[in-house]
Amino acid sequence: MNNPSRRSLLLGAAVAAPLLLLPACATTGLDGGVTEALRRLLAISSQRALTRLVADNGFLNDPEARLSFPSAPDDRSAAVLGALLRSAPVQQQLSLLINRAAGEAADRAAPLIFDSIRSLTFADALGIVRGGPTAATTYLERSIGDRIIDAMLPEIGGALRQFDGNSILGPVLGAATGINVAGIQRAVTQQAARGLWRAIGREEATIRTTPSLARDPLVESVLGGSRLLG
Repeated sequence: MNNPSRRSLLLGAAVAAPLLLLPACATTGLDGGVTEALRRLLAISSQRALTRLVADNGFLNDPEARLSFPSAPDDRSAAVLGALLRSAPVQQQLSLLINRAAGEAADRAAPLIFDSIRSLTFADALGIVRGGPTAATTYLERSIGDRIIDAMLPEIGGALRQFDGNSILGPVLGAATGINVAGIQRAVTQQAARGLWRAIGREEATIRTTPSLARDPLVESVLGGSRLLG
């Protein structure tokens, strides 16, 4: 599952494409300039968040994105997992497993995120610019909806199925026939998606606080207010 070269290739392609396709300047007036600035803000924020999260142990090392193994969705599974998770080695392996899988899943979701940013339209672009610290990320998250879960689910499912004979998890979970693996898979994926959105929102909030950190003149101008006042 862990394939840094594949991860670097996919993320690099996904990140480079939207940034290269964004025009050097906005030529469609104030509204067009604000919309373009929001697209760039989201592209930059997503690039930085994904770069951190798809690095080795990116989710695990990020307190705001880190995943924890979920409670089982039904009574029988809860009883089985309650017994299994008392072991510290099992807890550690599960945490490492799902957080590494989250990095792979975020990598898989990157093309969806950047494609959505390129085609994004805003009913109230100025309102989003003037909104809260993560207003643009929230708008993007709502625009993508459950498609982010669909994009990330295969990597999480693959990780939960890859219990080899050398892993402490293989015999432990293999014997626990009462566990609802599909339910756990979806719960872990939902956690990973929430962590990804939090990471993107954090990058957006940082840029809004100090627009020059975007290193993009249009984003800095719009967020700084000069384009709105001019």
